[in-house]
Amino acid sequence: MKDELFDELVESVREGGAILRGETPPARAFEVDGLNVKRIRSGYQLSQREFAALLGISVRTLQNWEQGRRKPEGTARVLLQIADKHPEAVWDVVRPIAQD
Repeated sequence: MKDELFDELVESVREGGAILRGETPPARAFEVDGLNVKRIRSGYQLSQREFAALLGISVRTLQNWEQGRRKPEGTARVLLQIADKHPEAVWDVVRPIAQD
């Protein structure tokens, strides 16, 4: 590795440490609005049990999100955002099984 690139990498690591310690503000920050999970579910016109099954989560997890005891994070948060903005994509992937 060239000295110039190594020095740049070391400076970047130092800057990250300073940001984590609160000594320097980050150059940019991202804030994601809170999700209203109950509103998203009601848009699907599904019970908690049905919506939890649709998303592949436990009913208890869904209840915790809806009642504000917990907040969805990571991939669950992204999935809920997709479910909110593009319900047709969710239905396209997770179709109800036809009863014979």
